[in-house]
Amino acid sequence: MTNMKTYNKYIAAIALSLVLASCKAPMATVIKDEVKENVPQNFNQEDQGDANNNSGTTPWRQFFTDPNLVSLIETALKNNQELMITLQEIEIAKSGVLAKKGRLTPTVSAGIGAGVKKAGRYTSEGAGDATTEIEPGKEMPDPLGNFEGGLMANWEIDIWKKLRTEKESAVAHYLSTVEGKNFVLSNLIEEIADNYYELLALDNQLDIIQQYTKLQQKALEISKIQKEAATATELAVKKFEAELAKSKATEYTIRQQITEKENEINALCGRFPQPIIRSKDDFMTTIPQTVYTGIPSQLLANRPDIKQAELELKSAKLDVEAARKEFYPSLEISATLGLEAFKPSYLVKMPESIAYNLAGELAGPLINKSAIKANFQTADARQIQSLYEYDKTILNAYLDVANLMSKVKNIDQYYKLKSEETKALEQSIDIANQLFRNSRADYLEVLLNQRDALDAKMELVEAKQKQLSTVVDIYKSLGGGWK
Repeated sequence: MTNMKTYNKYIAAIALSLVLASCKAPMATVIKDEVKENVPQNFNQEDQGDANNNSGTTPWRQFFTDPNLVSLIETALKNNQELMITLQEIEIAKSGVLAKKGRLTPTVSAGIGAGVKKAGRYTSEGAGDATTEIEPGKEMPDPLGNFEGGLMANWEIDIWKKLRTEKESAVAHYLSTVEGKNFVLSNLIEEIADNYYELLALDNQLDIIQQYTKLQQKALEISKIQKEAATATELAVKKFEAELAKSKATEYTIRQQITEKENEINALCGRFPQPIIRSKDDFMTTIPQTVYTGIPSQLLANRPDIKQAELELKSAKLDVEAARKEFYPSLEISATLGLEAFKPSYLVKMPESIAYNLAGELAGPLINKSAIKANFQTADARQIQSLYEYDKTILNAYLDVANLMSKVKNIDQYYKLKSEETKALEQSIDIANQLFRNSRADYLEVLLNQRDALDAKMELVEAKQKQLSTVVDIYKSLGGGWK
């Protein structure tokens, strides 16, 4: 008896040692957010920034004042397919949270079953059944049936808070998808506005090329009159005819670009091709809004892509913690309660037909932990990868704003100089035409002057479009558009 007690103690000690050995888990890589900690105080040395003024916090309905553009944005927010896809990703992530939350509570199920069993006569079970009487004079039936029904429960006790950690990771991922939706909103509004301004620019360029075509038509008529008067040659006539054909061809090219741009906007709005309602008359006189950048640290709170990356990093860290706890033993409790008998009529006889079971199991991995190690190493690598993604997002956000701030200043100066160039060339057109009528300038001077004026006008329109689009881009880069 003493030897048996000693043997049991050894068995218990060995089992305890094995359980403790299974609790050894590797350490996760310690990561540090150096990029976030070292965000500059301002976007450049000249601009110190003002924390009270930040255009990124302005709602898009207040930022955009063109009613036609506002209407397009509203349509896109209702129908854009990419946005709808993102909303479904949020629903998927929400279901993931519910799934993780469900593992914290017991699983209870109900079931019924029926079966039949024939044990060998010369076995302990068969011999026992043959000599058992259910009632006086009634032996156990052979073969023996089995009918049962009841409730079954299973519950993993979260002793290491592994399940809670997994749920927290799922919540962080869900919140990141919400921020991802906000980023899609911001990008969508930017795309609509940029394409809208490009469409207005094409409308104005079409007007310019049509005016240029009329100018070339008049120049061709003058050259023909001068040819008849022997003050010009056939070469001048052909040159003006070629220039007229070139300008007409350019007109059709612009018309095609307008069609494609309209359809691009319609695609963003999630609808089939239809005319885009717009007013081109005030395009060249539109004054871009003044944009206030605030301070760089505000990007961390304003830009949804940064918040999304931060939440994904948090989720990845929690995944590593949960994967590490896979090395610890798990405690599961299972229970059943129901009725069981070899005849259906006996199921209602109680308490004889009542059957129950309650068991607890503490088990941990001992040998061949390669799958658990691989899962942990994967989670650890992903958290490092998420850190790099987060750092890259912050860095790119800062560079976006810094570059666009410089672009705003430079494009304003570019537009002013292009305006001066256009005015000078428009005046020179009248002078050249007058000289050509009086045979004091040849046709080449007229052609070159008109081409230079055309190019300057087209570039001026492009400059206005870039001026307006740059303001939209910096508004989005500051985190505006999704509120």
